[in-house]
Amino acid sequence: MRFPSRSVKSVVFLSWILGCNIYLATAFSPQSSLRSTPTSCISYTCTRASPFTSFVNPSRQNFKISNHRFRTHLHAEKNDSDGIEISGANSLDGEGQKIENWLFALVIPLQLVYVSNQLTRSSIYYLVDFSGGNGDAVAPDPFRAMNVAIGFSEAQYGLLASLAFTALFATASLGAGAAADKYNRKTLTVLSAIGWSVAIIGTSFSTTYNEVLFWRVAMGLFCAFSTPTAYTLISEKVPTDRLSLATSLYGTGVAFGGASASLSILLDNQIGWSQTLLVIGVVGILCALLVGIIVPNDDSKSDVNGRDTVDIASKQALEDENASQSYSFSNDISEALSSTRAKWIYGGSFLRFSSGLCIGVWSAPFFRAAFPDNATDYAVAQAFITAVAGSISGLAGGAAADYISSAFKSDDDINDEEKETNDLTGTRLWVPVVGSLLAAPTWYFAIHSTDSFQVAMIWLTIEYLVAECWFGPTISTLLSTVPSKIGGTAQGLFTLTGAIANLSPTLLGYLYGQASSAVPTTDGTDVSAAAEVLPALLTTGVCFGYITSAFCFAMGARSAPPLATTNSKSN
Repeated sequence: MRFPSRSVKSVVFLSWILGCNIYLATAFSPQSSLRSTPTSCISYTCTRASPFTSFVNPSRQNFKISNHRFRTHLHAEKNDSDGIEISGANSLDGEGQKIENWLFALVIPLQLVYVSNQLTRSSIYYLVDFSGGNGDAVAPDPFRAMNVAIGFSEAQYGLLASLAFTALFATASLGAGAAADKYNRKTLTVLSAIGWSVAIIGTSFSTTYNEVLFWRVAMGLFCAFSTPTAYTLISEKVPTDRLSLATSLYGTGVAFGGASASLSILLDNQIGWSQTLLVIGVVGILCALLVGIIVPNDDSKSDVNGRDTVDIASKQALEDENASQSYSFSNDISEALSSTRAKWIYGGSFLRFSSGLCIGVWSAPFFRAAFPDNATDYAVAQAFITAVAGSISGLAGGAAADYISSAFKSDDDINDEEKETNDLTGTRLWVPVVGSLLAAPTWYFAIHSTDSFQVAMIWLTIEYLVAECWFGPTISTLLSTVPSKIGGTAQGLFTLTGAIANLSPTLLGYLYGQASSAVPTTDGTDVSAAAEVLPALLTTGVCFGYITSAFCFAMGARSAPPLATTNSKSN
């Protein structure tokens, strides 16, 4: 009888967090920003005959295309007053059709898909049980433990949890980015969500380890397409002065997905691991259908021949321009890395990913060892800190980056020439600079406050609040730095950077094992020295990653803006 009560409380808790998330995003998005589209604009409407239409708008979704933002080579030959609807893919500055109701019509549906992505990939961590292997405990129930039901070892589970997913996920990220540059991103998002949902449903019906391994690899392939399509859509369709906030809001899907995955334990206890995976798969399919119904069509990737508002001569001009600007996959990667700022962003992101992953993998073993009497309290505290503090930090970081950029733009004391040289995009990177510099000392105090569990958790909360603000400003700056036609490739490289950073906690574990084995503990005199190995490695490695990533982000902020960005501004 107690289980339903815990389930209801957990669902209410997550719903409260999600409500706060949407409320904060709305609070950071004043109505003035939603109407920031210039008055000289072309508008068109798209009516959706579905029950979800009233959720987005009572009668129709209104989209406004800023005329002065989408000057192309075609405008050089025709007057701006011709009223031609131009796709964002053919604009010089690469900005797409801006959506007025971007929060509910785009970002929230994509965020729910991202939550499904994280929930699907992480659920396996909570559905295994390797206790009782030495015969001194009750054997796990095969109804609740998939490793017992299927029959795989700890080593095989380690392969499922890491390499089986990451190997294809990392390599597919580049291909997913290139696909996002070439094909309809809404369609790719829907198909990828259905793909990983089918993979988790296939896992629920698996009876052998090889079947689970196959579906896990397939899951990594489909999950790779989620972020390149979503971030480039957000970059094109969200107003520039709300771009960092929008990407930060989308990024909180990681926290909500992780928190939701931890709740799969409750479902597992009631309906078993197989039915739990089946429920997760159905949720993923529902999220995919939600995106298919609510999110506007990706017109920037549509065939030019499908535009009725462009005459034949204009079609030919656009086709010739697209043909002249076609690049190979290797050239796309080279162009994404050609900017000095982009190189600093990738370097800083790798270091920042490394610190975060080391914390994610090794903080739990450390705090459980440091506070053995508070293991349950730590599990609850860590879930709360990740979901609440991480989400607040991400949203606040995005809002701060947008505010800094807008304040710099409206500062009358700065002349136009200085604004041209120090572009508005680069100012957003100062948010992750400050956040990383503050995260280093707060993480140090969290690790070394072993005298009090409460004090350690307070410092850990502060660390999350100052550290997790980096993601949105970094992504928005990167996508604003590279040409829009390779935005997906640039995002794929960013995802690949995070995948490579997964080697950092592995390296830390190797050093930990080597250092621990080198400390003699046979007589019991050096046990305390062995216990100090992990906190020393965590302090050194994580703080080094934070400080060096701050340096890289600062260099990126101070780098000269790309020539293409400067030219688009001058036009």
